[in-house]
Amino acid sequence: MTKRTSNRSSRSRTHTGKFNDEEYRREEAKVRALFPSQRPKRAANESGGQREQSYLKTIKPRSDGQAELIKAIETHNLALALGPAGTGKTYIAVAKAVEALEAGSVGRIVLCRPAVEAGESIGFLPGDMEEKLAPYLRPLMDALSDRLSPKQLRAMMSDGQIEIAPVGYMRGRTLNNAFVVIDEAQNCTYGQLKMLLTRLGWHSTMVVTGDPAQSDLLPELSGLAPIAEKLETLKTIAVARLGKSDIVRHPLVADMLEVL
Repeated sequence: MTKRTSNRSSRSRTHTGKFNDEEYRREEAKVRALFPSQRPKRAANESGGQREQSYLKTIKPRSDGQAELIKAIETHNLALALGPAGTGKTYIAVAKAVEALEAGSVGRIVLCRPAVEAGESIGFLPGDMEEKLAPYLRPLMDALSDRLSPKQLRAMMSDGQIEIAPVGYMRGRTLNNAFVVIDEAQNCTYGQLKMLLTRLGWHSTMVVTGDPAQSDLLPELSGLAPIAEKLETLKTIAVARLGKSDIVRHPLVADMLEVL
């Protein structure tokens, strides 16, 4: 005599012990409810379909220091953002760059970052030069990916509207009609920063970000702190200094930075 399977068991699991489609959707909904920030923002159109994930186009400051930095970028062609980790320096700079590009204020974005080793050697990483540099440039890509859809990002990089380059590729260039972001500037020497700053061309904006207290170079080699002190005397250049109160990461980050 064949045993009958209860309706409850047939609805919840198949004979292999796996969830069926209905149960899977129900469990997935529970998981998504735990992580609302990871859910794509979708809206049904008139035909009943769904549009592509929406991305924020504007940013709002979450502290007085961030508000000062945003104002400095908007009102100066050259701005320096100095502060500890987690204060949003890179994110704000990249977000303002995307805003300027989409508004037509600039024709391209140039993102520059020094490829300085923090205890590891890139020579042992597999791949060609571009693949070796990819881990160093990843934070900039993450910030871009948060502001643009993958399709937009690929198209803009393919067209040359967005360029990501290491410091060594910047010598001899003049960056006109561009929004330039120099990230992790504390890992640049005085000479490198002087070279980068003098790349600024007409109708361009440059933002330099970094934390002088977290340099992977020897303290006497990092040029960010001395250059910031000298440029701070010029009214045409803005130097925004962020502090502990501007950290937007986990509260433990601010506590750790006080003792480390």
